[in-house]
Order: sequence, then structure tokens, then C-alpha cells
Amino acid sequence: MGEHIGHGVKQRDKVRMTPDEIAAFLAERHSMTMSTLNADGTIHSVGMWYGFLEGEIALESKAKAQKIRNLRRDPTVTLLVETGDYYEELRGVSVTGTAEIVEDPARIWELGVSVFARYTAPYTEAMRPAVEMMLNKRVVIKVTPTKTTSWDHRKLALPPTRP
Repeated sequence: MGEHIGHGVKQRDKVRMTPDEIAAFLAERHSMTMSTLNADGTIHSVGMWYGFLEGEIALESKAKAQKIRNLRRDPTVTLLVETGDYYEELRGVSVTGTAEIVEDPARIWELGVSVFARYTAPYTEAMRPAVEMMLNKRVVIKVTPTKTTSWDHRKLALPPTRP
């Protein structure tokens, strides 16, 4: 009963993004929280920049990082991207999926250029040394989604809650 608001319309259904809205939101420049499972069952969450590899979300990491050790043991991963300061502005996407650790240099390079261009500057060959330095001793985490959840509270057309 508590999940219904107003005239029996589930708020969850009202705020869900379409696949195109999800793609557009993820294409924006955001940080992402990535969560993996530690060996003791606790959750390891870290903030990450992300890009895209072969049409899927991908992230780069030091090869010896805790998150990589976790993913080699259990490839289950959850990603969260959210934005908004006030309730009526909240937007986000949560992706649960399976991680692939990519060690192929060509695929690592593709993701490195994607991340660099999204967060630093448009990529040109003059930027090659910076991207090479960024990718030193790194691997890529490519995520194949199994479940995606989204919300966009702007769809509720609520009055602003700002002071």
C-alpha cells in the first residue's frame, strides 16, 4: 500500500527513465560509485570516472587494486550514478552486472581515450603521452548489465523545495 501515491499510480513507474533517457544521462559527465564484494562479504565502494567500451560502461583501475582483486574472485558489480541537490531534481541510474577484466592493450587504450575525452579534454594525438601515463599498470573493467534501475524526480513536477 505504501508504494502507491495519489490515485493508485506507483511513483516508481512515474519516475523511471526510458532507455534513451538512461543512455543520455550516462553520456553526461558524472562520477560513478562502483561497488564490489570483499572476500569477507562486506561491500567495497569507490568513486570512479567512467567511459564506454564496445557500447558498455567501462572503468579503468590499477591492476592490483582491491576492486580488481574482488572482481577476479566474484565478477558481480553494482554501479551508481546520481545527481541532484533537491528531491524534485534527483536523477540516477543503478546498474547491476557482470564485470570482465580487460587486459588487451588495444581495448584498454580505447577505454582510456573515452575516459580522457569525457573528463579532461577532447583527445588528439598530442594527448597520447597523458593517456599512456593514465593507463600505466592499469586494466579495464567492462560491465555487462543484468539489471538497470533509474529515477528522474523531475517527472513528478513537484514544486521546488529550495529555500
